[in-house]
Amino acid sequence: MADGDALLRLEDVHTDIGRYRILHGVDLEVRRGRVTMLLGRNGAGKTTTLRTIMGLWHARQGRILFAGRPIEGLATPDIARLGVAYVPENMGIFGKLTVRENLLLASGPKGLAQERLERVFACFPALKTKWDAAAGLLSGGQKQMLAIGRAIVEPRQLLVVDEPTKGLSPAMVEHFIAALLALKEEQTTLLLVEQNFRVAQQMGDDVAVMDQGRIVHRGPMQALVGDEELQQRLLGLSLGAAG
Repeated sequence: MADGDALLRLEDVHTDIGRYRILHGVDLEVRRGRVTMLLGRNGAGKTTTLRTIMGLWHARQGRILFAGRPIEGLATPDIARLGVAYVPENMGIFGKLTVRENLLLASGPKGLAQERLERVFACFPALKTKWDAAAGLLSGGQKQMLAIGRAIVEPRQLLVVDEPTKGLSPAMVEHFIAALLALKEEQTTLLLVEQNFRVAQQMGDDVAVMDQGRIVHRGPMQALVGDEELQQRLLGLSLGAAG
């Protein structure tokens, strides 16, 4: 794979949390304009990888390159200003603020641009109807809509999302798949952690599988979908049996 294809690259990244060594030499590429799925069993190191990318935890060793620029030493706000948005598993919304206020906080110094706002509403129409509602009173699916809406209310090159469909109804999951794929069509690059393999195989162009703090498999998503033995070995499941 040519270096120019990678918007984000991790090279031999090691991350410790306190006295615990969590990442043990992670090598990962996220290619421009594509959806990369980061999969693995619970505790494999997926969330730690995302938090290390965003500077919330700092790598003890290794390099993280975004658009060819080293970012492993940068603070989280500086990484965000380069065009990287992060939606954590807990969504990180402000429950006492309205939908409008949450989006306003995520906007740039010029405030909410109408064109960008219409883009958010096109992906998540419910946010328009809940415009003045307190975010804490939204349903789980609506809170996830707001979390992703905040991430894209300003132009972003890379959207990093930790388990976007966790706990959502099947109908809501399909809505999120469509919304995220629409962002891809607009040339937003996506890196997603996802536990639902059916969702992963619907969305992913590329896949990386983690185990015990390392990437143990990389390749096209469809190659993993077509190999049930590999699914079982890497993830303990097969597409035929996965929910």
